[in-house]
Amino acid sequence: MKRLFALLILLTVFTAAQAPAAAPTNGEYVLLVGGPSLMVWEKYKQQPHDHWWANFIRAARIRTEQIRATAGPDAKITWLVYRPGYRDRAVQEKMDLFGFINSVKEKFDLKLVYFDKGNEVINYLNAGQPRDSLKVVDFEYFGHSNAKCFMFDYSSNIESACKSWLHEDELRQINGRVFARGAFAKSYGCHTGESMSKKWLAATGIPMWGVIGKTQYMMDELPVIVGQNGQSPKWVNR
Repeated sequence: MKRLFALLILLTVFTAAQAPAAAPTNGEYVLLVGGPSLMVWEKYKQQPHDHWWANFIRAARIRTEQIRATAGPDAKITWLVYRPGYRDRAVQEKMDLFGFINSVKEKFDLKLVYFDKGNEVINYLNAGQPRDSLKVVDFEYFGHSNAKCFMFDYSSNIESACKSWLHEDELRQINGRVFARGAFAKSYGCHTGESMSKKWLAATGIPMWGVIGKTQYMMDELPVIVGQNGQSPKWVNR
């Protein structure tokens, strides 16, 4: 009986050691939000992008609500939002889009930082907070992307291209020590899992969930993966 009891203890300890550690919650949650495309470029396409200006904003809002529900009202949540994309789309929509975005800030008591270029994202991660005491526990991206970069202004300045991005080769500029041990990272953009996720892990030491294939942004849930040309898209964590 004693031998059986000792064996059960050993099995319990072994199982606990194999279980994944819980993701940290005491730190900063950073949600990076790219800009929408413009109809001046998209209207002639068979499948135009971004009929709704708030595709990415809505997804980030849904995720923010989830974080508030699990991490609590005091969790530090920061949105990094690509300013030129919403400034230009506001002209098309004839609406004050920044007023809508700011209303989300007020509702969820989050920190809102607008940026214009990819290096500003890197600068914020490295030095936007006192990183010795406030680590990044969660980093998530909502926007257009391809296999090698986040494309903040896809089809906004140039048809089916961009002038503002964060490329996988720039990720080495991020100081991996800004992230908490066990931090979570995920991109909801298309194709990130095909290359960029690997470069993110190599640069930061933190795995990033990404999709092999394409994603579809929804109204009332987080983006889902979709098939294309017979592919079988899937989430990967490299």
